[in-house]
Amino acid sequence: MANESRPCPCDIGDRFDYGGRGQEVQVEHIKAYVCKPPASTGKAVIVIHDIFGWQLPNTRYMADMLVTNGYTAICPDFFVGQEAWKPSNDWASFDDWLKTRNAGKVDKEVDVILKYLSEQCGAKKIGVIGFCWGGAAVQHLMLKNPHLKTGVSLYGVIRFFEDRSSLLHPTFFIFAEKDDHVPLEQVTLLEQKLKQNCKVDYEVKIYPGQTHGFVHRKREDINPQDKPYIEEGRQDMINWLNKYL
Repeated sequence: MANESRPCPCDIGDRFDYGGRGQEVQVEHIKAYVCKPPASTGKAVIVIHDIFGWQLPNTRYMADMLVTNGYTAICPDFFVGQEAWKPSNDWASFDDWLKTRNAGKVDKEVDVILKYLSEQCGAKKIGVIGFCWGGAAVQHLMLKNPHLKTGVSLYGVIRFFEDRSSLLHPTFFIFAEKDDHVPLEQVTLLEQKLKQNCKVDYEVKIYPGQTHGFVHRKREDINPQDKPYIEEGRQDMINWLNKYL
């Protein structure tokens, strides 16, 4: 697990053995994983990966889960060809690695994906979810992108955007009680700022006993004690999207 010198060292958790039901496509300068429901519902979700990148089977599993709930799901490579973090990498180099992958600089790619979803996939309502690094990107997008309807930030790294809380769209924040990378005092501070500044619907929920990455990086079948929370987190995410898309 993390020591204090590691700024956002997501523990890989359970690496799913999962191939994905969708396909990889090229959207302008971005590679992306896309999965579509049998019949278009006009609703789509952009899935923003964590530091392990757009090809992580766990993240594709989550994208496919959205599809079974009627959404077109797309997981673009927001590192745009730069290498994702590998568990074998030296954590001492993490800060330098992160400097070239800013969760607050995804706007150009998101605009390209929004265009693709509306023109090629028939999407009329589009939301966004993200995990860890991607969760921080969701918070960033909820602060500034007018074209997204709603967002779910899962254990997003608060410190990236901790001073900004005037959300434009309804946002659901999922946190783990025992998260080494997002301390509960940061979550409390976020809640206070949202209460003061936020004019749209939001919810902050802390899941008891859980660690960073629990919704997409733990497996229900080999973490029986976590199973209720994994399932609850996933259902809460779907319910929020259903409410606002």
